[in-house]
Amino acid sequence: MSLEGRAALVTGGSRGIGRAIAVRLASEGAAVAVNYRSRQDEAERTVQEITDAGGKAIALRADVSDPGAAEELVRESIAGLGGLHILVNNAGVAKDGFLFDQAPADWWEVLRVNVGGVYHCTRAVAGHFMSQRDGAVVNISSVMGEGGWVGQSNYSASKGAVNAFTRAAAIELARFGVRVNAVLAGFTATELIGGLLEKDGGRALKRQLPLREFATPEQVAGAVSFLAGADASYITGELLRVDGGWAGQLGMGRPK
Repeated sequence: MSLEGRAALVTGGSRGIGRAIAVRLASEGAAVAVNYRSRQDEAERTVQEITDAGGKAIALRADVSDPGAAEELVRESIAGLGGLHILVNNAGVAKDGFLFDQAPADWWEVLRVNVGGVYHCTRAVAGHFMSQRDGAVVNISSVMGEGGWVGQSNYSASKGAVNAFTRAAAIELARFGVRVNAVLAGFTATELIGGLLEKDGGRALKRQLPLREFATPEQVAGAVSFLAGADASYITGELLRVDGGWAGQLGMGRPK
């Protein structure tokens, strides 16, 4: 197993992409801290799934948008797992709405969680990773950070900031042997895109994707596992798209 002897913290790890990441890292041999903010039952089910398969996992509650809570989360992860080598910044929210009538509180809440959580947790873990001269940070971003989409000005802005932070942090931490990369997920089959599926089950949207299917959380988790492991030991500052070719298109990607 490629992550044997490693310990990982996955924020927002109780469901969706975060859950798939936690399970995948554990399957590769890592001990995993599954962070949650409000869904303790789902976090505990994820931990149970990992331990039933012979792995090691713990569930830890923290609101990563709070810098003090993020610092305590890192301390608890190190104590509970006996060390820490991997941080996956996955926790995030979406509050879509048209720019002209979206409440400022909703706009800033997305930035507070999506950007603040990445910054707070990375900062909290940096000293530990730097002192051991070993660590991998993987930020879960989105192709929306590289383009626009109606009703997602806050979400796009937050993920664009995560992408820029990833590049800058990678350069800053490289001399300490710490790598920082990001996975840019495309349309992924989780509850976050539920509103896009209400009309036709997503068929019209799938026709815009070169691979004609949404990503699964497990496919995103596979990219995270790669970037967290030894096979990516010379990769840092990279933004890896997992989007079925969507962001590489010109327009709709095919002539009419």
